[in-house]
Amino acid sequence: MRTSRQEVVLGILIAFEIVLFSFTGQNFLSLSNFFECIRLSTEIGLIALAATPILISGGIDLSVGSMMGLCAVGFGAMWHDAHVPIVAASLFALALGLLGGALNGVLIAYLNLSPLIVTLGTYSLFRGVAEGITEGSKSYSGFPAKFLFIGQGYIGSVVPAQTIVLLLAIVTFWILLHKSIIGRALYAIGHSAEGTRYAAVPVSRRLALVYLLSGLSSGIAAIVYVAHLGQAKSDAGTGYELIAITAVVLGGTSISGGSGTIPGTLLGLAAIVLLENGLRLSAWPTEVAGILTGVLLISTILLQRLFERHSHAEKAVKRESRSRDIAMVGAMTLTLIAVAFYSIYRHHSMRKFAAQEENGRRRVTIGVMPKSKGDPYFISCRIGAEKAAADLGVDVIWDGPTGLDAAQQNEVVEGWITRHVDAISVSVENAASISTVLRKARARGIKVVAWDADAKPDARDYFINQATTQAIGFTLLDEAARVMHEKGDIAIITGALTAANQNLWISFIKARLENFPNMKLVSIRPSDDDRDKAFSEAQTISKVYPDVRVMIVISAPAVPGAAEAVKQSGRKDLNVIGLSLPNLCKPYVHDGEIEAVVLWNTEKLGYLAVGAPAALARGTFPVGKPTFDAGPLGMLQVDGSEIILGAPMIFRKDNIDAFNF
Repeated sequence: MRTSRQEVVLGILIAFEIVLFSFTGQNFLSLSNFFECIRLSTEIGLIALAATPILISGGIDLSVGSMMGLCAVGFGAMWHDAHVPIVAASLFALALGLLGGALNGVLIAYLNLSPLIVTLGTYSLFRGVAEGITEGSKSYSGFPAKFLFIGQGYIGSVVPAQTIVLLLAIVTFWILLHKSIIGRALYAIGHSAEGTRYAAVPVSRRLALVYLLSGLSSGIAAIVYVAHLGQAKSDAGTGYELIAITAVVLGGTSISGGSGTIPGTLLGLAAIVLLENGLRLSAWPTEVAGILTGVLLISTILLQRLFERHSHAEKAVKRESRSRDIAMVGAMTLTLIAVAFYSIYRHHSMRKFAAQEENGRRRVTIGVMPKSKGDPYFISCRIGAEKAAADLGVDVIWDGPTGLDAAQQNEVVEGWITRHVDAISVSVENAASISTVLRKARARGIKVVAWDADAKPDARDYFINQATTQAIGFTLLDEAARVMHEKGDIAIITGALTAANQNLWISFIKARLENFPNMKLVSIRPSDDDRDKAFSEAQTISKVYPDVRVMIVISAPAVPGAAEAVKQSGRKDLNVIGLSLPNLCKPYVHDGEIEAVVLWNTEKLGYLAVGAPAALARGTFPVGKPTFDAGPLGMLQVDGSEIILGAPMIFRKDNIDAFNF
């Protein structure tokens, strides 16, 4: 098997990435980070390896990510609900993957349906079944330590346990494609399926096999994913199919079939993982990696198309191939040079700023992570965080998912551990998922603080509680009772049904409800912190439950969405009590759709999310102290391992204009 020109080009680019990020990324060039990259590659790598023979044969499989989610949920349900042994649950997940792959294979190979249409359909089917099993909210956790070792353990305290799984998959697919008669048939099918049939090759069986293997790989990836995160939920593998296909195409596999190699796929995967890891260690936002990967992929496909159209003669082929390689190297080089210059500029700016420290305070670096960077609530918190950074002389890395994504939260924390930040401050999306990696951070001497939503108590040093969960729940219901004169039906629209802090608020709403015998809770619906979905859910509640008089909405972007639904319904007997930002709700408060907004000062919360970990890292906040001096926020009460910001605030028509956040 000869090394293709594109593989050589990718090798050069990877070498350039390594050199660049060894200068700009803290601790990038270390053995621990090398193995961390392998750990991050495993699930995507399993899917990319399986996608390679599919693309070579001229097909595509868009269902692998959804299949992974279904296998994860099936595994969790069998172990948690059916109480079968962990080995039997794993075998069930693998069988489920094989079944999904067989469905794709039969429809594509034997009924001659379009791979794109078939797998687009099963993409929705598999994810829909997974969400149906869990009702879109349930997740499974509490798996035994021996099982979790597969995704979280290390062999010899250095090599991630899942490395063995990835290596076995690499060997298997390399033999299949490059050392077997089946592999040769797949290349022939990619060039011409009809011509291959005339050569007496069982085309249908070969195609069915690759889709079967794709389903099996999804099942294996699901098991590793669950062991890695410590939880099984329906959104496992979301978007993985696109990243896997990107790696395969980047590695030189033609999207029209007939060419490609396993080494090329591994190089494409390495280029993507090193880019993401290097940018994270260079303190670049997580979404930049997606932008650069997308630019590189589009450029590669366009250049491949130009190459195919203009390769009429051997001389022209060589000339076009060289032009393509030069363009690809040039584009990526310029991009990475831009990254380098920005990183160097940022580094020198930070050093210059560090030189201005006062009172001999040690300058510390704190990684601060919201649940979702795009949520207006966390955007408001960031204002306070940046003010604290300036006041206290600390460097803040504000990064995290752009949407609710527990897996990405874990990856960001892993990057901060590799950077050796002094402290981590995180608003937790899923406590069961992130607590393992937070424990790892604490074991490395990093101070850990949870804010807004808590982790497991042994996974952090302190939790910054914006207000007690009881006070929030009681205040929300008391306001609802005031509006409806303690009589009638209420409904709740929450953020995510798995959000620990929101579920605690709901539990106290239910407890407080016992004091109001003439009030009844009739429905709890999720908004996924999305305004449009909240609008839809509020419309449904209004129609299905006409006796509902108050909707309690406990998600910042969801409150104006629900209020808009009430406004459009024209119902004057239906009101909203919300937990949101005053600025988002002012028009609806003045118009009467929202009776009251309950919240705390988000900028103060953001300030404290930096101030507390900074004090811990500098050693000025001893454990066990009953109060915490939060500077401009005053002296705050400490209850055990919780720092209490204060009582919740109530914003109504008569006072909401006095606040601007």
